[in-house]
Amino acid sequence: MKSTRFVNGWGGRVLHAASSRWGQQGAALLAAMLTVTLVATLTAASLWQQWRAVEVETAERSRVQAAWVLTGALDWSRLILREDARSGGADHLAEPWAIPLQEARLSSFLAADRDNNAAADDSDATAQAFLSGQISDLQARLNAMSLLDGKAISPPDLQSFARLFNLLGLPPNELNTLAENLRFAADTSPDNQSGGQASLLPQSLEQLRWMGLSATSVALLAPYVTVLPTRTPLNLNTASAQAIYASLPGLELADAQRLVRAREQSHFRSLEDAAVQLGSAADAAKQGRHSVASQYFEVRGRLRLDALALEERSVVQRIGIEVRTLSRQRDSLGQPALAATDAVAR
Repeated sequence: MKSTRFVNGWGGRVLHAASSRWGQQGAALLAAMLTVTLVATLTAASLWQQWRAVEVETAERSRVQAAWVLTGALDWSRLILREDARSGGADHLAEPWAIPLQEARLSSFLAADRDNNAAADDSDATAQAFLSGQISDLQARLNAMSLLDGKAISPPDLQSFARLFNLLGLPPNELNTLAENLRFAADTSPDNQSGGQASLLPQSLEQLRWMGLSATSVALLAPYVTVLPTRTPLNLNTASAQAIYASLPGLELADAQRLVRAREQSHFRSLEDAAVQLGSAADAAKQGRHSVASQYFEVRGRLRLDALALEERSVVQRIGIEVRTLSRQRDSLGQPALAATDAVAR
């Protein structure tokens, strides 16, 4: 019995010691695995943060580069319009400013020093940037602000918009709502001394939805209507046949199309030149609502830089040889629109 108790007691202590040793080894192994997992997690997090910082810096650098290139493109467009003003005369679609710039590699615009045999490297950022753009005459469209004559509705311009709405099949009640809301906004503008609540007049075509137009109507009107700060005449050298038809009561659409074909052969140097093609509508074109020259232009620039694509729309005003920027709106293409409109004066 004593021998059995001795064996059992000794064996139990051995088993207990072995079990304790195995437990310590398991705890050590578990602690080592947890340590490795923690180190791997921290390392992965650090690498991800570094990668994210690099991506953010790259994206910011591309954005800044694109912004500077588009600003340069705008300045170039202003220079073209300024040089056009120096030559004087009418504004028409055969002038240099009216020729669109097809997408081209940015490096092709950079002058190379032939003596040094300088050439653009394909690895350079400018070699991967592509630029395109266009200058458009905003006075080739009916101006929604011309509906206002001071703080009252202008009957001739309201009639012009009514003809355009009828041509496009748009509901006339929307035009009536638009005109009334514009009149109300002008009547309650901050310069009104009656103390009424100030109301904002629209600054862009999209904002006409505030004034009662539907999104469908705005989209259909976009090629023929614009919003400018003041009343403006319609340029018969650049306007579409639809806009000319709408602006001249008594003129048929076929007559407006013939006028457009005639100006393609030789642009109108004066309203008298255009009157020859207008026939019975010639008198209406001499009432200050038409011209053959323009002050307001739209500059569109588009830049592709790696995976980034930006488009900028600017409205400029030319007075004499001075060309100043009125507004700029930049959109990121292929992504939700990130529009930033700046009111600037240069």
